[in-house]
Amino acid sequence: MTKISVSAIGLLFVTTTLAAAHDEKALMNAPAGDPYVKVSDVLPLPEFIPGLGTLFVDPATLPAGPFLAYDRDGQLSATIYMTPLDDLQNGVAFDGLGLGSHTVSSTDVYFNAGHPGVEKPHAHVVLFHDEGAKERLAE
Repeated sequence: MTKISVSAIGLLFVTTTLAAAHDEKALMNAPAGDPYVKVSDVLPLPEFIPGLGTLFVDPATLPAGPFLAYDRDGQLSATIYMTPLDDLQNGVAFDGLGLGSHTVSSTDVYFNAGHPGVEKPHAHVVLFHDEGAKERLAE
């Protein structure tokens, strides 16, 4: 085997192992539990943000996240990343970001000018975890 093939197989193994490392079932319903905190408890933001839901984040992972987004019934509906544009332009990589769920039905990426918690202009990357998630978060 070539060095590239061996490296690729090793990388696939490590990536698969890391992706399965968290207890996905524990995150499926709010509250997310330690180390996650409810964003509205630590920042001047509403408890439910239309389009994003009720957010939980591990403060150690800021600014990128993941932010876990729950609908009004407390069901995990999306994982959101908030990556500052100037960091990306300056070559900062946000590698190994966690997931709330490994199931993703669609993804939205859009600009945000800044808000409490992530004041710099940034991109929102939203991974929706089921077909109805986007609609539930909009309500």
